[in-house]
Amino acid sequence: MTESTLLIAGGGIGGLSAAIAAGERGLPVHLVEQSHAFGEVGAGIQLGPNAWHCLRQWGLETALSEYVAFPGNILARNALTGEHLSCLPLGEPFITHYGAPYTTIHRADLHALLLERASAYPALQVSMATTVTDYEPAADDRPITVHLSRDHDTQTLTAYALIGADGVHSRIRQQLLPDGTVTPTGHLAYRGLIQQSALPQRMRCTDVTTWLGPNLHAVSYPIRGSEWLNIVLIVDAMAAGHTASQDWDQAAPNDTVLDLGQGLCPPLRDLIQAVSSHGRAHDGHPWRAWPLWGRPALTSAQEMAQQQVALLGDAAHPMLPYLAQGAGMSIEDAFQLQQSLGLEALSISERLQHYARQRYARNAKVQRQARRNGRIFHYRGLMRLARDAALRTAGRRLMDSPWLYRPIWA
Repeated sequence: MTESTLLIAGGGIGGLSAAIAAGERGLPVHLVEQSHAFGEVGAGIQLGPNAWHCLRQWGLETALSEYVAFPGNILARNALTGEHLSCLPLGEPFITHYGAPYTTIHRADLHALLLERASAYPALQVSMATTVTDYEPAADDRPITVHLSRDHDTQTLTAYALIGADGVHSRIRQQLLPDGTVTPTGHLAYRGLIQQSALPQRMRCTDVTTWLGPNLHAVSYPIRGSEWLNIVLIVDAMAAGHTASQDWDQAAPNDTVLDLGQGLCPPLRDLIQAVSSHGRAHDGHPWRAWPLWGRPALTSAQEMAQQQVALLGDAAHPMLPYLAQGAGMSIEDAFQLQQSLGLEALSISERLQHYARQRYARNAKVQRQARRNGRIFHYRGLMRLARDAALRTAGRRLMDSPWLYRPIWA
């Protein structure tokens, strides 16, 4: 590794996207990932047109089309009665309007495509089972010193910049912004996958369906060419009397999830039962439980970059899933990083500050809107009735997000 290398901490969607961004600029990259191997972790994710525009610029559109599903609609339904409240069509008029489709994909498939694309750049070096423990800041754009740990051995490297894409519990952030750890939201996500061929015909679906209920909601959508159905059930754990474990990803007992289905409408209850009986989320378990973590919305560019260190994705702005933009914002971050790194008249610190200035306000808006959606999705009592009435009368307009779906350069 040389002092002209960009060091990226984290090999998830954000870190690999950042590696592509640097590769597009012809920059040497050293990517450090704490896992021993890249694997099939996670479940489905949604990619709005805004993310697709960036991925298209990286030459991934054709490859993505072989793995994604193209939902026909986004539906809102009452989780207690099953009533169809509203519909946002995602067909040709939507695609023409935004210039790109709304798609869904398994996280592992997207990750694999990003890894393949990043690996095509000859100047990429990857170190697995390695963690960035800390770094030594340097003034006047001099190379910074970065300390790594691998199997209890330590190593010291130098780099001209460090990108922290090391997730919601980012070590880089803790040094850059000693603002404490992320806080649990008290919400717990139960995620499951099932082959559509294992479902009766009436339960198979090619739409994104959001089921809204008191203190919980569920989202289901197709992935992998619509051969699989992804479902996530998000519950206010305290309100439901559940214990929200702090473990990032763990097997969830079937009985726990089935209990949540009691009192829900038959179509949703039947889907939960089907996943419990025939589903596979990871390692053979039908359900996985993920606690949701959060931070206050960003307030300044300084929270995303200082001197030669920048944060990207969840390390900078953990996104709650109520706007389905966690992956999208990481991809957008990386695309903007690519544009900012190309400003060769600026110093590296100035380029990273430019990146942060371009990104922090949009990320903050998405953070705030996601939190707002979480409250709306889980309304009870009269507020729930008012929400449903609004969706019946103006749902298509309320469910669309022109400010979000247009390409970030528009």
